[in-house]
Amino acid sequence: MAKPRPRIKLVSRRALARIAVILTILGALSIWGFSVMIVMPGKSYAGDLPPLTPQERIFQEELRQDVEKIAGEGEHNYVFYNNLVAVASFLESSLAAAGYKVRRERYEANGQQFDNLEVEITGREKADEIVVIGAHYDSVTGSPGANDNGTGAAAVLALARAFAGKNTSRTLRFVEFVNEEPPFFWSEDMGSLVYAKGCSDRGEKIVAMLSLETMGYYSDEPGSQQYPLGLLDMIYPITGNFIAFIGNIASGDLVRQVVGGFRSHTQFPSEGTLLPEFVKGAGWSDHWAFWQQGYPALMVTDTAPFRYPYYHTTEDTPDKVDYDRLSRVVAGIERVIAELVVLK
Repeated sequence: MAKPRPRIKLVSRRALARIAVILTILGALSIWGFSVMIVMPGKSYAGDLPPLTPQERIFQEELRQDVEKIAGEGEHNYVFYNNLVAVASFLESSLAAAGYKVRRERYEANGQQFDNLEVEITGREKADEIVVIGAHYDSVTGSPGANDNGTGAAAVLALARAFAGKNTSRTLRFVEFVNEEPPFFWSEDMGSLVYAKGCSDRGEKIVAMLSLETMGYYSDEPGSQQYPLGLLDMIYPITGNFIAFIGNIASGDLVRQVVGGFRSHTQFPSEGTLLPEFVKGAGWSDHWAFWQQGYPALMVTDTAPFRYPYYHTTEDTPDKVDYDRLSRVVAGIERVIAELVVLK
């Protein structure tokens, strides 16, 4: 006797229609996510880098001298507190020498006194709209911190010198933050969070914040660039020769404006992206503190541990920094800032 064939349950037209709708929605969301998070204005520069401009040569020498000075103090953090104070004093005196009045924002943590350093150019027409350019000057324990973050702190100093005495429509601030590294990282005692909270408490309108973080290492070797998420290496370059601009979704307009501006006038490879805050590395600098207060902010970086082999080690020394390419990036950021603050 033949066995009866099992009945095949057919999918109804209604179920197929539902599946089609779901797939359409998922496809639309994917396209939307790609267009919002990945697609940036302009095109990343490709090709040989042009000769350094006179201003870039000035930046190159300033950056070299200042990174060597900062990292030359050795570890500078809450453990090596005297070295941290020495770096702060150097930055303060350098900013004062450029003609600024330096404001120290002092606070206590771990039984010690710490200082954020701020200088300001008050805007002429839109003084209430504030653009902040900042970087942390402390090093992680166990490292002299030449690239992380001597390059960022030196870049803030170089840019402050470049804008000294200029008139702007918006208010422009340069800030050197303390205590970005552990154990203060993402804590109430993180220097940039102390600062951003103070701005919020005063009702200040920060329209843009650029965090300059670990900016000085570049490689032309294929495979030198890694990413925190799978498949990103199918979208972005696997050669670590570019500067990255990273923001959260809420800072999308700022990221697109900055990337578009950088690409329009700077012949240097660049990539921009918007990432959810939970993605590894997305909030690993002082821009995170401004996100917590609802301010638009982004990080300018060489991507740190996703490229730099000496990240958070004793070998993070000034000789590892590519001052030629760093100077080109800083010059590009200078032009971006000029657009943000509207030079008069």
